[in-house]
Amino acid sequence: MLRLAAACGGRRAIARCQCYLALPVRPLSSTATSPFINGTFEGNIAADGALGTPEYRLHFKNAFGKPISPWHDIRLQTCQYGIFNAVIEIPKMTTAKMEVATKEVNNPIAQDMKKGKVREYHGPIFWNYGLLPQTWEDPNAVDAMTGCKGDNHPLDVVEIGSAALPIGTVVPVKPLGILAMIDEGELDWKVIAIAINDPLADELDDLKHLEEKYPEVVSGIREWFRWYKTPDGKPLNTFGFEDQALPRAKANEVISEAFDAWRNLRFGKSQHNGLWTQTVTAWTDGL
Repeated sequence: MLRLAAACGGRRAIARCQCYLALPVRPLSSTATSPFINGTFEGNIAADGALGTPEYRLHFKNAFGKPISPWHDIRLQTCQYGIFNAVIEIPKMTTAKMEVATKEVNNPIAQDMKKGKVREYHGPIFWNYGLLPQTWEDPNAVDAMTGCKGDNHPLDVVEIGSAALPIGTVVPVKPLGILAMIDEGELDWKVIAIAINDPLADELDDLKHLEEKYPEVVSGIREWFRWYKTPDGKPLNTFGFEDQALPRAKANEVISEAFDAWRNLRFGKSQHNGLWTQTVTAWTDGL
């Protein structure tokens, strides 16, 4: 957490960090734009192509119309200590497998492809799903506890709030815990979080509170991700730490490490297997 604060320029600069609020909840057409606003900053998203087609891309731009990357250019840390921005790729109760295109210029959100067809889950996901910007699970590093390497993607976040958040929503979230999913030998952390403007956010501050008040949530997330690939003939996913979810402190530790890994990626200090990073030579923490 202190490393993240330092990246914003120290404690004084935290007060100046820009926070991104949730986008308006409304469906997107192929030409729709929606603002995400933080006082002095306004940007927009715009879709090319139709949802459900290989051509669909959701692009992010800043207030001046300049294309930006939702992975690299949106800040991880907000102006609230311990609260992070999340970019929603898949709204709850939908089946389209959307994700940031990590190898495309400016990393638009697109639908994952498999054998030349757009990919769909075999059943709806029950939570909003997305990424934490400015994070990276390094495939060159072996996790000491699980013995697995990272999956070469940003950290995944499972947002458990009551509202279905549209694709491209940028929303501040509070981490509650984390699951160490192992997918075909790769470590694929799942941060469990809640949007800070959700009605339940004030009563949930850690994994303990979540399991006491809503014990079905963590087990539901774990079992959904354990089984979701089996209809395609894939094996069950497994979980480190004897299947146990880990508390908020561990989630913050993983987020901080993934942030450091992302900085090395951006500075060209790590091998990245074709990811689009627009490597920089001087530090920038995003918009």
